[in-house]
Amino acid sequence: MEVIGMKKSGDNGLTEELWEAIVRNDASYDGRFIYAVETTGICCRPSCKSRVPNKNNVRVFRSVGEALSAGFRPCKRCKPTGEKLPDQEWVAQISACIDRNYNEALTLDVLADMCHGSPYHLHRTFKRIKGMTPVEYIQQTRVSRAIDYLTRSNKSVADIASTVGLPNTPYFITLFKKKTGHTPADFRRINRNGMEG
Repeated sequence: MEVIGMKKSGDNGLTEELWEAIVRNDASYDGRFIYAVETTGICCRPSCKSRVPNKNNVRVFRSVGEALSAGFRPCKRCKPTGEKLPDQEWVAQISACIDRNYNEALTLDVLADMCHGSPYHLHRTFKRIKGMTPVEYIQQTRVSRAIDYLTRSNKSVADIASTVGLPNTPYFITLFKKKTGHTPADFRRINRNGMEG
């Protein structure tokens, strides 16, 4: 079956008609094309009830096989391959999504939308596989990135906080101290003195 409005290879293949099908979750387009979202690495059916992606990050494929060959993984929610994604693989996708987007305003609901699952199921599955909640993993990732900035840059603590996705500086300082035992300023001073001596 020919995909309506499919463009030549080399572009993202997204026409207004196909975009509207994605926005409307139009099941009549299922089987005619698959779309993938660059920022999440996930491919979906047009009828997928996940959050509407940023149009600039969408690529269109003729089949799920093409999307998988291009490095995209099947959505856990709409299951474009017809198979259930193994939990280990899904948690790896969630972790990669956090690693790419830690500097954004990530909540469990936002993460569940991005990774195409319910917040409850995502939380429970992630904790079972990783031994920590998604929020704890987000915090760990942000603190780890902040440590890199504190040891390798002269950015202010407020700038670092904002850069790692925590624009509330007092909260960032509290979280950093809880995770490392030191305030960001103390951590920087200790590590710089240790490097000099």
